[in-house]
Amino acid sequence: MQFHYIATDINGRIVEGDLNMESAPSVLGWMREQSLRPVSIKEIEKKKFFTKALGETITIEDKIFMTKYLALMLRVGTDLFSAIDILIEDFDKASVRSILLEMKQSLSQGQPIDTVFAKHPKHFSPVFVSLIRAGQRSGNLEAIFERLSNDLEKEKEIQGKVKAAFIYPMILVGLSLSVLFLMVTFALPRIAETFMGGGVEPPAFSRAVFSMGLFFREYSLVLLPTFVLSIIGFWFFFSRTVAGKRVGSRISHRIPVVNGILLKMALERFATTFSSLLRSGTPILDSLEITADAVGFDKMKLALTRISRERVSKGVTIGEAFRQEPIFPKTVANLIAISEKTGHMEDVLETLAAFYNSEIDSNIKILVSFLEPVLLLLIGLAVGGIALAIIIPVYQLVGQI
Repeated sequence: MQFHYIATDINGRIVEGDLNMESAPSVLGWMREQSLRPVSIKEIEKKKFFTKALGETITIEDKIFMTKYLALMLRVGTDLFSAIDILIEDFDKASVRSILLEMKQSLSQGQPIDTVFAKHPKHFSPVFVSLIRAGQRSGNLEAIFERLSNDLEKEKEIQGKVKAAFIYPMILVGLSLSVLFLMVTFALPRIAETFMGGGVEPPAFSRAVFSMGLFFREYSLVLLPTFVLSIIGFWFFFSRTVAGKRVGSRISHRIPVVNGILLKMALERFATTFSSLLRSGTPILDSLEITADAVGFDKMKLALTRISRERVSKGVTIGEAFRQEPIFPKTVANLIAISEKTGHMEDVLETLAAFYNSEIDSNIKILVSFLEPVLLLLIGLAVGGIALAIIIPVYQLVGQI
């Protein structure tokens, strides 16, 4: 049987892994030999084992639940150590439990918990770590956890809007490709054989379409797996590799409508992140540097870095520094300049974030409404081409009768 264990070593560090043992007592015996102190032992179900083999991760839903729960527990008067202890019992996910156990261990050793999050940059961004650090220094972790949960919920909402908007086009493309594949592989070759064996000489266009159908039928057992594997390969390359993400980013930024949506998403992320950092008491230069890493838009990242290192650090006002960067709309730069004078920059940035959130929503709807007729047109052209290739020889055959 496969078991997942969590333990502490002789130095108090968290250790976890998987073991193939006959029973739980066998795992305990192995841990004693390794001088490990057991924390938990769980049998891994087969489906969970494959999930772990592929690499279990911490989702945005996990982070929302964790931050919201900790904020609630702190609000009702529970100390952080007890809140983490209770939260450990609520999470079955090993990756999250491991983080919580590390937090508990850090607290027991008198260390700040932000160091735990900083060890896992894959799951927790520099913004997340900086806000936790600021909350610990100010003694206001409850408000920081609440703000983090709200920011994460907004991020999840935007991701949900993007996914929901493209579900229908993706289903449409998938079904259309399936229908075309069936037509070209099964129906078209039979029609082609009928015409080619009937003494009719189809025109060049029809012959090309018929040849394609015969080719697909002949090599369908090779072409179909190749097509599926190619889609999986492209998905893995563009979503899981650094080089693929860079290539995908360059391609998307060259498409005018998509580039506009990505820019607004970056502006929303900038406003949300910068506002949260300033409200938490993070110094202005540090806030700019951290925000630059969080926006996910290369041009804006470079602009924020220049604002921090070449302008604000040398005495230029924040408003004037933003006005010198064309990546930021004049409205944004002017509002930042005005809010800097009035002392309400955090509130203005939050208003900007809400504005761009609604803009993203409407722009995505416009993009999808444009994509749907284009996809239908392309599908219609493909089906119409096949139909035309069949109809022309029919007319020829009728004319010979």
